Amino acid sequence: MSKKKIEDLDLYGLLDIQITATEGEIKKAYRKKALLCHPDKNPDDPKAAETFHELSNALEILTDTAARAAYDKVIRAKAAAKLRHKELDSKRQKLKEDLERREHEASSGLNLTDEQKLAAEIARLQKEGSRLLQEEQQRVKEEVQRTINRLNEPVWDSSLNRLKISWKVDKDDESNGGYDESNLRRFLKKYGEIVAIIMSPRKKGSALVEFASKEASEMALEFEKGLPENPLKFKWVNNRPILTTMKDKPAMSSVVTDRDYESLVLTRIRQAAERQRIIDEMMKEDQQGK
Repeated sequence: MSKKKIEDLDLYGLLDIQITATEGEIKKAYRKKALLCHPDKNPDDPKAAETFHELSNALEILTDTAARAAYDKVIRAKAAAKLRHKELDSKRQKLKEDLERREHEASSGLNLTDEQKLAAEIARLQKEGSRLLQEEQQRVKEEVQRTINRLNEPVWDSSLNRLKISWKVDKDDESNGGYDESNLRRFLKKYGEIVAIIMSPRKKGSALVEFASKEASEMALEFEKGLPENPLKFKWVNNRPILTTMKDKPAMSSVVTDRDYESLVLTRIRQAAERQRIIDEMMKEDQQGK
C-alpha cells in the first residue's frame, strides 16, 4: 500500500466518483484514470508510478465490501468530526480533544477504533492479495500496449504519395492533348476517392493526382491508360510509396467548439493554401525538368 495513510486519502475523489458508486462504476473510473497515468505510457513522468499506485489502492479497497465499509465509516466519522469542530469554541474543543485522547489511550485490542479496524482490513488485503486488482491492472497494461502498437503501425498519408501524370501534347495544342481536369477525374474516380487533381499551370501534358488510399493509387498506376490515341503515363512523385506511422502525425484536438462559421472559413483557407502548395511544387518540378 501507499506510504500515505489510507484514511487521509479521498479515494472517491481520486477516481472522480461518488461515495454511492457501484462496483461497475468504480472499475470503469479506475480504467479511465489508470490508462491516462500508466507508467508505460508516461515514462518521463516521475509521479506517474505513484499516481497509478494510489489508483490501484483505491480500486482494491473500494471493491472489497468489508474494506470499503471500514473506509466509509472512517471518512464519515472524520466528516462529522470536522463539522463538530467548526461548531465548538476553542475551550470546548480542547476539552473534547483531551477526552478523545484519553479514550484512545484507554482502548484495548477488544475495542478497536474505526482507524484500527480500517488498518486491519488493509492488512488483510495485503496478506490475501487482490485478484480483481491484478485483473484490472493487466487489462490496463494490455490496453496501453495496444495503443502503443497502433501508433507504430504503418499508415497511408496521401499528401506524401501523389502521382504525376503525363501525356503527349504539341506546344500549340489548345486541347492539351485531349485532357483536362474533368476528364482526368472521370478516368480516375473508378479507382477510389480522389483528394485532388491539379493540372500543371505552366507545362502542358502534365498533372498531379492525390488519392485517399494506397490501393487506389496503385491500381491507377498499373491499369489506367486514358485515351487510346494518347495514353497516360503515371509515376510516383517521390519515386516510391511512403508509409508513415500515427506517432509521426501531429496530435489533433478532440474538442469541438460552437464557432462553426469561423471553423468553416478556416478550413477553406487551409484547403486553398494546400492547393496552392501543390501548384508551387508542380511549377518547381517543371522548372527542374527543363
